Amino acid sequence: MSTLKKYDLSGREQGQVKLNEMLVVAKANGQMVKDYIVALRANARQWSANTKGRSEVSHSTKKPHPQKGGGRARQGSLVAPQYKGGGRVFGPKPKFDQHVRINRKERQAAIRSLLAEKIQAGKVHVVENFTLDAPKTKRVIDFMKATQLSGRVLFLGEAAYLEPFTEGLPSFNVSQEIHNNFIKSMSNIPKASFALVKNISGYDVLVAHHIVLTEKALNELNEWLC
Repeated sequence: MSTLKKYDLSGREQGQVKLNEMLVVAKANGQMVKDYIVALRANARQWSANTKGRSEVSHSTKKPHPQKGGGRARQGSLVAPQYKGGGRVFGPKPKFDQHVRINRKERQAAIRSLLAEKIQAGKVHVVENFTLDAPKTKRVIDFMKATQLSGRVLFLGEAAYLEPFTEGLPSFNVSQEIHNNFIKSMSNIPKASFALVKNISGYDVLVAHHIVLTEKALNELNEWLC
């Protein structure tokens, strides 16, 4: 049975946490993981880049110079792309319906595999909770120094499940208000980010050098991925 060390926010070791073996030995097809990451990055694009062609630019249509007698190549108009302020050739245009669908099981398999790599490399850390009485950046910095965290650090917290406002609806709201003090504490730390464990993506896991999550968040991760 694999385990991870558990810390408090002071950086002191508080025992160990057992890990589900699926999170440790999980593997996925490399091409599938790549396709998943590429799809994530493509879906993050706005597709709003827009350039004007020669028929759209506002410019004089006057002939730049006489056709003959000057020894220069003939030119028809200043809207030609070789002139400053002319139209763009094959420039980007806004695109719509470019969303790439990601299969749910493939997404889970990719995240599971990327997490397994981090766990095997000793880059995943568990804390009891992110509870702070008031925002205090120094507490988070001291914790990162005590646990030797550097580079991009991703903090993952558990979600607070709220009852629906309308009776009879099976849906519920997920809140991160319980972590507000901690989020304010780490918001000024360079390369540190926070997310609810339910909202993470494979790209978040891939670019993070270290992942710090609460014990409850680890339990949510087990229920979701295992």
